[in-house]
Amino acid sequence: MMMAMMMVMTISAKAMSYSAAKYEALFLSDKMAYELNLTNAQYDDVYEINLDYLMSVNGYSDVYGKYWNRRNNDLKYVLTAYQYEKYLKLNYFYRPLSWEKGAWTFLVYNHYKNKNHFYKGNPKGYSSYKGGNNKKSDRFYADKNSFKSNVKHGHDKKANGNGSVSRNPSNNHRSLAQNNGSRSGGIVRSGRR
Repeated sequence: MMMAMMMVMTISAKAMSYSAAKYEALFLSDKMAYELNLTNAQYDDVYEINLDYLMSVNGYSDVYGKYWNRRNNDLKYVLTAYQYEKYLKLNYFYRPLSWEKGAWTFLVYNHYKNKNHFYKGNPKGYSSYKGGNNKKSDRFYADKNSFKSNVKHGHDKKANGNGSVSRNPSNNHRSLAQNNGSRSGGIVRSGRR
């Protein structure tokens, strides 16, 4: 009995697959772009930062561990002071992932119920970025300065976010909440159980 319980815990604690992390990073980044009024350059960076974080989480201890801290530090470089302050107040962005009953829970789904509704198109690196910037220099995003050229006084009035894009999820996205023994782990969209 104990051996069976240990096997279940091990399977559930595996990292998300790349395709699952990619979709969840896109959904989260899209909502951050909408609410924080991100420029296109910021949106691209936020997507990469979110993807790196989600791909680095392997279990409960990683949810608010070093990669979560790294995510927050990277976002501090990418967002304006105004945007970062707002980000800290929105728990479904600041703490997007939790671990409940052996499965990942995405808090953003408590606020955004329609998993097929997107405000922006795909970020520039959606098709090509495979992760890893969070393993580079601690100043990778600080040196890019993605918001400074497009933002005045902490506000960007040119950022997209008024339109919307609807997508039909592929088979990979449809089965995210199921733990089928693959690397996707038990993913649960909070509010969608």
